[in-house]
Amino acid sequence: MTARDNVTSTTEPSATATDRPRLASQLVRRKSISSMVEDTQDASTGGLRRTFGVFQLTMISVGATLGTGILVILGEAVPIAGPAVWLAFILAGITALLSAVSYAEMAGMVPVSGSSYSYSYATLGEGVAWVCGWCLVLEYAVSVAAVAVGAADYVNETLRIFGMSLPPSLSAGPDGEGGVINLSALVVVLLATVLLMRGAKESGIVNTIIVFVKLGILIFFAIVAFTAFKAGNFAPMLPMGAAGVTAAASSVFFSYIGFDAASTAGEEAKNPKRDLPRAIILSMVIVTTMYVLVAVAAIGARQWQWFETSTAPLVQIVHELTQSNLAVFIFAVSAVLAILSVVITVLYGQSRILLTMSRDGMVPKVFGIVSPRTGTPLVGTLVTGVLVAITAALIPLGELANATSIGTLFAFCLVNIAVIYLRVKRPDLPRSFKVPFGPTIPILGSLACAFLMINLGGTTWVVFGLWMLVGFVVYLTYSRRHSRVGALSTSDYRASISR
Repeated sequence: MTARDNVTSTTEPSATATDRPRLASQLVRRKSISSMVEDTQDASTGGLRRTFGVFQLTMISVGATLGTGILVILGEAVPIAGPAVWLAFILAGITALLSAVSYAEMAGMVPVSGSSYSYSYATLGEGVAWVCGWCLVLEYAVSVAAVAVGAADYVNETLRIFGMSLPPSLSAGPDGEGGVINLSALVVVLLATVLLMRGAKESGIVNTIIVFVKLGILIFFAIVAFTAFKAGNFAPMLPMGAAGVTAAASSVFFSYIGFDAASTAGEEAKNPKRDLPRAIILSMVIVTTMYVLVAVAAIGARQWQWFETSTAPLVQIVHELTQSNLAVFIFAVSAVLAILSVVITVLYGQSRILLTMSRDGMVPKVFGIVSPRTGTPLVGTLVTGVLVAITAALIPLGELANATSIGTLFAFCLVNIAVIYLRVKRPDLPRSFKVPFGPTIPILGSLACAFLMINLGGTTWVVFGLWMLVGFVVYLTYSRRHSRVGALSTSDYRASISR
């Protein structure tokens, strides 16, 4: 019997906790890259369909990223950073780019779904992989909810053209100001869930169309805003000091998780070793350029204090400058579509993370069952979508954004460490892309992520600590006992990682 056979056999209920190594030993057990690739062809769960080229992968990455920080979080970031909010986007973008190149190297070596969870499992062991996967669950689920929450303002702007609006009870969660449920957020997430259940190719086509729509509306906004540009709006540049810029950068960092979503498409890429690195880096360049362009245009058009009382600031600026209901209507509808695009692609990444974790026994098998008809994990997508929809309907934007940022930063930090580890331990592995300048960039990436994490508020850290505590309990009570790697005998485990 081969090591691969042993991995498969341990999924049966006959395996008991007494067959497993001690906790300390199991936490450092790694899963070989060859085993991960073999799991993608496991007939018992079905395989995902390889339909994405570099263009589609880039669109997934851009779709999951572009629009979030500008359309949803800009109004909250400007009061923190002042006119220097564009510097906050650059700082967050540089931090993300440092990690993005590490992702590109890992994606070329480990062409499977799972993103940084899989990368950590192959390098740092099951314990770190579980922590990373648990962070990704937080990152994706909460970021989808955070983006969807921002849809309400744009829906109201659309309805306003027709003299209507959502009542307060349906436009916000229970925040003490008459809100009961954010109906727009609920509907956006459920629509994205239904689309994803139809198939990755179909949702990819819709996402690509919407990406071009939001590129168009952001460029349109910049053109309109620059007609009222006033250089004096940038003085003083740092009213809150450098601390304000770093605090805003920490808050908006969740806007840059798109390339992480692209890396979860490793099993659905036609040539993942070549195309994933290209898509990741290309998308980061596009997104950062657009964020800075729109942020500069927005501050140039309005003084930074104006953003303290604005909702959906971009569409308000368009209305004030054009005085055209048609322009506002088109912009607001396009903004809702842009938000839907982000929800689709990030929710896609969430379902693929859970798919990969289920194959390893870390979460229940139901998340890993792929429909032979649609080629998608139907049940996992449905369960995830419903839970995220409820979260988006009931929790305010600010807390969601910060919780997303801390989970994202922690996961990115681990990927940078994984790159350094593999450069030392496995220099022989084929790499379709290598991070330049040796370990310098991964080290800088880790430090930058840690720096932004430190600048997040105490409440965010408490939430993160509680989330990790829950994860620790889940691992001990379920994941440790169902882990396929943990169920291997010592000899079979050694054989599996030697391949």
